[in-house]
Amino acid sequence: MATFLYRLGRFSFRRRHIVAFLWVALLTLAGVGAASAPAPGSTSFSIPGTEAQKAFDLLEERFPGMSADGATARVVFKAPAGEKMTDAENKATVQKTVRELADGSEVAAVADPYQAKSVSRDGTIAYAQVTYKVSGMELKDTTKDALEGAAEEARDTGLTVEIGGDALQAVPHTGSSEIIGIAVAAVVLVITFGSLLAAGLPLLTAIIGVGIGVATITALASPLDLGSTTSTLATMIGLAVGIDYALFIVSRYRAELAEGRGREEAAGRAVGTAGSAVVFAGLTVVIALVGLSVVNIPMLTKMGIAAAGTVAIAVLIALTMIPALLGYAGRKVRPAGEKSKLLGGGRAARKAAEGTTKPNMGTRWASFVVRRPVAVLLLGVVGLGAAAVPAASLELGLPDDGSQPTSTTQRRAYDLLSEGFGPGFNGPLMVVVDGKGSEDPKALFGDVAGEIKGLDNVVTVTPPAPNKAGDTATITVIPDAKPSSATTEDLVHAIRDTGAELTAGQDGQVLVTGATAMNIDVSQKLNDALLPYLALVVGLAFLLLIVVFRSILVPLKAALGFLLSVLAALGAVVAVFQWGWLSGLMGVEETGPVMSMMPIFMVGVVFGLAMDYEVFLVTRMREAYVHGEKPGQAVVTGFKYGARVVTAAAVIMMAVFAGFIGSSESMVKMIGFGLAIAVFFDAFVVRMAIVPAVLALLGKAAWWLPKWLDRALPNVDVEGEGLRTASDRDGRKDPDEDRELVRV
Repeated sequence: MATFLYRLGRFSFRRRHIVAFLWVALLTLAGVGAASAPAPGSTSFSIPGTEAQKAFDLLEERFPGMSADGATARVVFKAPAGEKMTDAENKATVQKTVRELADGSEVAAVADPYQAKSVSRDGTIAYAQVTYKVSGMELKDTTKDALEGAAEEARDTGLTVEIGGDALQAVPHTGSSEIIGIAVAAVVLVITFGSLLAAGLPLLTAIIGVGIGVATITALASPLDLGSTTSTLATMIGLAVGIDYALFIVSRYRAELAEGRGREEAAGRAVGTAGSAVVFAGLTVVIALVGLSVVNIPMLTKMGIAAAGTVAIAVLIALTMIPALLGYAGRKVRPAGEKSKLLGGGRAARKAAEGTTKPNMGTRWASFVVRRPVAVLLLGVVGLGAAAVPAASLELGLPDDGSQPTSTTQRRAYDLLSEGFGPGFNGPLMVVVDGKGSEDPKALFGDVAGEIKGLDNVVTVTPPAPNKAGDTATITVIPDAKPSSATTEDLVHAIRDTGAELTAGQDGQVLVTGATAMNIDVSQKLNDALLPYLALVVGLAFLLLIVVFRSILVPLKAALGFLLSVLAALGAVVAVFQWGWLSGLMGVEETGPVMSMMPIFMVGVVFGLAMDYEVFLVTRMREAYVHGEKPGQAVVTGFKYGARVVTAAAVIMMAVFAGFIGSSESMVKMIGFGLAIAVFFDAFVVRMAIVPAVLALLGKAAWWLPKWLDRALPNVDVEGEGLRTASDRDGRKDPDEDRELVRV
């Protein structure tokens, strides 16, 4: 591995024009593809294997004109103070609005509030239900404009008018905070390298990699049915790992220059050593992201695969384009310890000449941990344990209009409906009764409706509405509680149990669907998949790390440390988004259940990122140990060369993720915060404190591997042992202009 990557690094450095041209050509090709691609169509949200999805499929078959998966809009009207919606003038305004809404070519049906009896008991609030033939993402802009225009005309008469539902679904935006995250990354890189040019290389390559990845996703969005959050996640992960991977290779390149090697040789060795760590770190991230497919939720699978592709591009760019750009930069990228004159260059050299140079912060910290491993270990574990306590109160659900900012019309419509009809009105349940195999379908429909009326926490049950064939009917149930409550979830299960009892021994069936039931089924599916997914991802990565570190205990310690950091991060997410701690600072206007996919998503992404720091930091220790240092000293050496860079990488990754906290989409906001805090816990508590403490306590046992397993495993040479030439062993440096490849 190291030898191959070494040759790749030297080739990229020497043939920099070819490498740069290829990457620019790929970026141009992807950009042209994105620009010429048709607008993305429906971003269907199907959940195979769930009862709610089965009911949707049955509705499409038995009610072909119903548009069960079509967009909906609830135009909510509220009368001015002292008036009612039943007043003649207000009634005329509403009916005029209904007629205007019904004119659209994509409109399937509009329900008049006065005929559908959708006026509140006190007469102050009414709503018109608009059903469309296509999904919210497929609606034309003209249709959305017509919807908003009709509402605005009604407002001009003095009514309060708001629009709920998914018809006005918009692509989320992240705001200026994403740019701030990149700016913070740039500042950290300048401080780390002491050079504007060296700092610019990781940023440039990361942006190119993300550009290729996102442009490709955009070009394929329509044929592959990719949603807007797919490119958001790819941007988030791609920027973070792209900067980090390039950072590690540039840092190693400068370290090789500081040892007196020529620039081409230094580029080859940087890719051969740090590049090996990049490959395996990238593999763990890819495994974690692609592994999301085991959950069998198409949207999550597509998000994971798209992000994994962006990570793979980041790895390839770091291995090829970084050495090519280093070739262009020449002597402008200085050896480690040297800074440009603009940033204080020359002071390090003067201190070295005066003999006043002190060990760096990484060396001092590692030396302290090696002397006090038990105290550091206990403090780290107890601290993460305390942060993880809120995770015991974790409640899962999927966001609805109630979690939108109060500035949006969807949220205001949600609140008006809750005020006029009760909180459960925002989450109606659709019960589908399949009586095709029943001897008396009509009697079955009535029995089901009657039994549901007798259940607790039910406000309204509509009469059964059969299809033309008379073998299937729909019943709408209005719960007493809001959609995301545990009470509504219990009601869904109670209806399903009741339906199973009524159809026992018959061919008929009772299914519960609708957005609320779908959310409940998704949450359950994600919960059921969490442990198998964790076992798959951690198991594969554990085997991979055994190959990398040639140790049993180091990968085991890495996995346990990851579990600590992800539990602590989940605890922080619960504290902010569910309990409301610091919610104002994070822009969280409405607390509630944590997004259902958050635990499994954090397990996947955080595990991959955690292994990044494990590989980068511990391979330096392993390299020192393999080259003859004692275990304790190897820990200090690893921190001497790796701590500064790992710290910079973690701060950069946190800044990039934190930039997405400013998103208008609650899911993106929660993911950004969760990943940022998880990186903080994992990098600064687990990898920088718990890991060296455990390795110091284990000593030589940390690197133990059974002889039979050592013989069976392939030698990937991540430490670059195969690159050690005779001149290195003699303590001599390679000549500056050496152009010969090392023969291994």
